[in-house]
Amino acid sequence: MKSFGKIADLQPLVGESIGVSDWLLIDQQRVNQFADATGDHQWIHVDVERATQGPFGGTIAHGFLTLSLLPAFFATAFEIKETKSGLNYGLDRVRFISPVPVGSRLRAHFRLIDWTAISHGGAQLKVEMTVECEGADKPACIAEQITRFFP
Repeated sequence: MKSFGKIADLQPLVGESIGVSDWLLIDQQRVNQFADATGDHQWIHVDVERATQGPFGGTIAHGFLTLSLLPAFFATAFEIKETKSGLNYGLDRVRFISPVPVGSRLRAHFRLIDWTAISHGGAQLKVEMTVECEGADKPACIAEQITRFFP
């Protein structure tokens, strides 16, 4: 995990890597819980037997499950010590590049795209998150996350 003292410490790092998360296992239980939470029970995600005959040879994680792991990835990739809060401000671009087979491990690489001063001494950061699926040739997901941090 990379550690930064203040929000301003990130400003000169625009265009650079600011952290890489720990690996996270995507097991069938997590996929099933996500399906229950969202109501998306498509067989490619939850029917283990039928999915063996599908295009991926087994169940795969929902794309939105991968995206929803953003906070977990953030938590192990980097920290800004002198902040009171970080608020999710939204996403600008999201692409699901390749499937995530159940049983895979994922981690995210973070690159700072933009740093903008905002009110109350805070900063709005746009961070490109590239989710890597262990052993895969292409990323599982690429997203641009916008977060507002306040000291």
